[in-house]
Amino acid sequence: MVETVLPEFKFGVKLATPYLLTAAELILALLSGLGLTALGVGGGAWILGGIIGGAIAFYLYRSLLSSQAQPNRNSRRLGQILVGLAIGFSIQHSNLFALSLQLPIFLLMTLFLVFSGGIIGYFYSRIEKTDLLTALLATVPGNIGVMASLAADYGRNTSLVSLVQLIRFTAIILFVPIIANVSNSRDITPIFSSVTRDLLKFDLTYLFLLILLLIITASAVHLGRKLKFPVAAFFCSILVGLLFNSLLAFLTFIPHVDFSLPLLVKLVGQALLGITIGEYWAINPRLEKRTVAYTAIPVTLTFLAGFLSAGIAKLLTPWDWLTCLLVASPGGSPEMILIALTLHHNVEVVAASHLVRLTTINLAIPALISLVCHLENRANKLISS
Repeated sequence: MVETVLPEFKFGVKLATPYLLTAAELILALLSGLGLTALGVGGGAWILGGIIGGAIAFYLYRSLLSSQAQPNRNSRRLGQILVGLAIGFSIQHSNLFALSLQLPIFLLMTLFLVFSGGIIGYFYSRIEKTDLLTALLATVPGNIGVMASLAADYGRNTSLVSLVQLIRFTAIILFVPIIANVSNSRDITPIFSSVTRDLLKFDLTYLFLLILLLIITASAVHLGRKLKFPVAAFFCSILVGLLFNSLLAFLTFIPHVDFSLPLLVKLVGQALLGITIGEYWAINPRLEKRTVAYTAIPVTLTFLAGFLSAGIAKLLTPWDWLTCLLVASPGGSPEMILIALTLHHNVEVVAASHLVRLTTINLAIPALISLVCHLENRANKLISS
């Protein structure tokens, strides 16, 4: 009897471990976010809190229980869903048609960043003495997990790709709010009161609508992934957030209500975005000086490309400098939109520009990889002959 129960118990513990780890990461992330908010960090506090919580919890987990554990992409996907919903609700009353007139500008800035990333990648391949495809995947602005997966699929240096993307990603999350002078009140009492108010607001109708929202979002994301939409978790969630209150008008058995996401859900979404980044840091907590010095070169050049792109946008558009900076920053799209959301500053412009960038980059990556592989094969044939 004991022999039968013991394997089942071990299986249950193994099954529950990822959820317990995520819970521990979230608790640490939210506590870190509160501390950073109290220190006046502002716009990126909850994402940075996620990075801290994810790094600490995942490092301890790898050190004590499973040294081969890898970052959980589902955490970032869930974070993208929650943040996408928050963005969708925030821009639901915006004039999105007017933004379509800015599409050429959005495409120009995206192509400029991709072109700059290609040049930086070529330069980096020379100084790092690595192949061109590895350098390109490391320097073109994109999702860390996607770029690392592509590197693994093509047998390239996955750890180098992850490291460069990780440092770029983290640096931008750290410095963009500082450059933008994002600063919130040091008083965290309003956050506690807002979360408490949201929890007390959970009457049956509100709870039903929240569950309905999550079911519709999950279905939309599933459909988007089936149809091969790029970053479906993020795109489809924004679309659901945009349309949800309009859809409620067709439910005649529910009294009219202007539904909004609870603050706690928004904070959890931001923390989850940071947790995956923290998990990547936990894999390589110690970096050699040479590696840091060489990695700093493409990261710095990517920063400069972002600033140059922002300058071009400032010349071609009526946007202020902060909007241009958030539009052009070569960081995570959800994170940059979140900073705009925190500032209540042209969220729809920043969101539209980053959605265009995400779509364009994801559609262009296969062509870029094919081109680079062709150039590498051609170079190898010339060398062999």
